[in-house]
Amino acid sequence: MEKEEQKFYTVDFEGFEAYLPILPLPSGIKIAFFNLHGDSGLTEHCAKLLTEKVRDCEVLITAESKGLQLTHCVARNLGQRFYAVARKSKKLYMQDGIEVEIESSITTGKEQKLYLSRHDVELIRGKKVGIVDDVVSTGASLAGLEALVKKAGGIIQKKAFVLAEGRAAERPDVVYLNTIPVFV
Repeated sequence: MEKEEQKFYTVDFEGFEAYLPILPLPSGIKIAFFNLHGDSGLTEHCAKLLTEKVRDCEVLITAESKGLQLTHCVARNLGQRFYAVARKSKKLYMQDGIEVEIESSITTGKEQKLYLSRHDVELIRGKKVGIVDDVVSTGASLAGLEALVKKAGGIIQKKAFVLAEGRAAERPDVVYLNTIPVFV
């Protein structure tokens, strides 16, 4: 049996090219898989570009895990020592935090919860919050982050992503660096 040749989708981030493997999901669709994990050059470059889009935010929030290093770099660029992290499981230090349920995202395929520690709740309460993540697609993860910010008493100032996938590029409420298609 011959091995199928890997196909890639190329995205240009103002002179920095990324080659995204086209991978099938259990639902039958295929996506150009974007992964910042382990790529310091791409992460730093995208963080530099995203920083300009969230300068009017007092604090940032992201969901684990692919948005972590990106948000770390953006917060550093903005001179913000802390940023909030929505976890996908409740950790020991989060017993007095808050949680929200979210619908399944394009990559998880199942309902899940997001948790925010009391420290992070206090960090964003009453502040202009920038939601930062790698990709917006169906908007399920974004809706969960929005619900956490609202429940914590924060004010959603900006929703910034490296990539908008498929129809998410048509959303007027998000900013992003580039787009990728969904393959049928």
